[in-house]
Amino acid sequence: MKLLPVLSVVLSVLGGSQVTHASSAGAAALQAFKDIDFRFFVAGGTCAAISHGITTPIDVVKTRIQADPKKYDKGMLAASVDIVKAEGPGSLLSGLGPTVVGYGVEGAMKFGVYEVAKPLFAALLKDQKALAFIMASVIAGAVAAILLCPMESLRIRQVTDPKYAKDSLVTGLPRLVREDGFASLFGGILAMLAKQVPYTFGKQVSFDIIAATLYSVFSKISENVNKWVVSVCAAFCASLVACILSQPGDMILTETYKGSEPGSFGKVLNTISERGGIPEFFRGTGARIVHVSTIITSQLVIYDIVKQMLGLPATGSH
Repeated sequence: MKLLPVLSVVLSVLGGSQVTHASSAGAAALQAFKDIDFRFFVAGGTCAAISHGITTPIDVVKTRIQADPKKYDKGMLAASVDIVKAEGPGSLLSGLGPTVVGYGVEGAMKFGVYEVAKPLFAALLKDQKALAFIMASVIAGAVAAILLCPMESLRIRQVTDPKYAKDSLVTGLPRLVREDGFASLFGGILAMLAKQVPYTFGKQVSFDIIAATLYSVFSKISENVNKWVVSVCAAFCASLVACILSQPGDMILTETYKGSEPGSFGKVLNTISERGGIPEFFRGTGARIVHVSTIITSQLVIYDIVKQMLGLPATGSH
């Protein structure tokens, strides 16, 4: 009988400690939410708009190879020459408008949400930093996918459908809505998620981890660590990780929007699989590695530069 009061006291202490832990984690998460720094959003939008804009010609060629593999089957350089001969140099800038605007907004939200979500999840997931980073990247990728979907649907249509080649951002989006309905702008949301979530995870998390590791290694060799070297090396490595992880999703996205209207997710998967099995999901990987590594390396370096200009520390340096 004397055990009951003892057990009661023990259970109350354990219960109290759990409540205290939950409340402290909640308070920490709330404080992190209150401390949102919009400089991350500015830096993210700037680097994404610039990096995606300057690589538009590469993206046009990559998208054409994926959309029409029989016509463009001799590699990236030959495909570029064929496109310029048939349609002129200006064709390599198809979709520039929606690319800059879409990825500018997407980049602001992706980088901003990721940086905001990291301390939130870190507060909720005590001593699980890696999991906090992964969860933050998944949320950021999902938000970016939703915002980017309308712009990406127009961009791919401009690149793959001659009827939309001369449309600008201002005329193209209303035309898509008029011809296919507003819902068509988000018809490929599953495909966009299939690309953006692994892409964001591969880019953001690996950049954080690799940059922090390089700073740790270099600081043992020299007191003055060259931030440029760290940023470029970490960014290039992150680009390879992001490219490989998101390549199937990129192929699914292109296949989804190549027709007159977005194809269903399941049907698109079957179409790609029947055409060449698993290797078909990696068609255009060579062109995309050139494209993505250029984008991400320049993007993350610009991101670090803009962050430091705004008074924020370089990634991995703190």
